[in-house]
Amino acid sequence: MKTVLTYGTFDTLHYGHIRLFERAKALGDRLIVGLSTDAFNARKGKQSHFDYEERKKLLEAIRYIDLIIPEHNWNQKAEDVKTHKVDVFTMGDDWAGKFDFLSDYCEVIYLSRTPDVSSTMIKDNIPKV
Repeated sequence: MKTVLTYGTFDTLHYGHIRLFERAKALGDRLIVGLSTDAFNARKGKQSHFDYEERKKLLEAIRYIDLIIPEHNWNQKAEDVKTHKVDVFTMGDDWAGKFDFLSDYCEVIYLSRTPDVSSTMIKDNIPKV
C-alpha cells in the first residue's frame, strides 16, 4: 500500500482543493491530510474563516481523503512521514523546493496549482460580518 501525505489549512474549500486531493490520491492508495490547527494558523499570522473542527468535517466528506491529522507546527512533517510510513509527500508547486529535505524519507512531488482559484481570492470576496 502506497501512502501519500499533504498539508494545508483548507479554510475556504474550493475546486482547486478537490483537484489537489484527487491528484494526490492518484499518486498512491491512501491519502493523509495534515490540517493546520487554529493555534498553528495564529502563529503563522493567519485566521481561518472556519475553525479546525468545521474544516475537519468538510474534509471528512471528501472521498479521496482517508485520514486527517492535525498540523501543530512546521517541524512535524518529517516525524509524520516516518510515523505514517509515507511514500509520497505532495504540496502545491508554490511550495516548490521548500520540502525537499523530506526526500531523505520519501518521494517529494509538487503539483501545479489550479489556475484562477485560490483561498485568498475567495476570502477577499467574502463580506465581513
